[in-house]
Amino acid sequence: MLKRTFDIVFSLIGLSIVLIPGLIIALLIVLDSKGGVFYRQKRVGKNGKLFGIYKFRTMRPASDTKGLLTVGSRDSRITRIGYFLRKFKLDELPQLINILMGDMSFVGPRPEVEKYVRLYSPEQSLVLSMRPGLTDFASLEYMDENDILQQSEDPEQAYIHEIMPHKLKLGLRYVQQQNFFLDIQILLRTAIKIVSR
Repeated sequence: MLKRTFDIVFSLIGLSIVLIPGLIIALLIVLDSKGGVFYRQKRVGKNGKLFGIYKFRTMRPASDTKGLLTVGSRDSRITRIGYFLRKFKLDELPQLINILMGDMSFVGPRPEVEKYVRLYSPEQSLVLSMRPGLTDFASLEYMDENDILQQSEDPEQAYIHEIMPHKLKLGLRYVQQQNFFLDIQILLRTAIKIVSR
């Protein structure tokens, strides 16, 4: 109950704070490339329920038809403003809407696309027992995941067999240890890591 109250109160505060910066970001996206301001993708949430995750668009339209993974921070599909938004995680700001709606929480295992969730083992599927989050242990460790994938000969196989299992292990660790003070710690560590970039 405390976690959900925190999510509602601070997502409302966050949305009010980012309103003006969000309008500026939206204008820059429109001026930079063709396409809409927002990108909405189906992700798997609590108890396997699908929901649409919101992000500021950082790639050219229909880029996901060429693969669901972004490989390298300079992926040719990423727009000029998109590179900046991704570097400082500003593209994630619209997920405050998802948090307010109850699809997500500030802290929790990051939501995955259905294609990869189908590969989860029964044990790994326990990460779906709680609301996915904006950040978690895995987000902190893999903040530069795109650049890690760029170094692989087969990025998708590297994601499926190396990165995803480790992220799920960290997600399960969060599920087991989750408490309000840990959430605050993760949020502070995330903010510090983003600012340090």
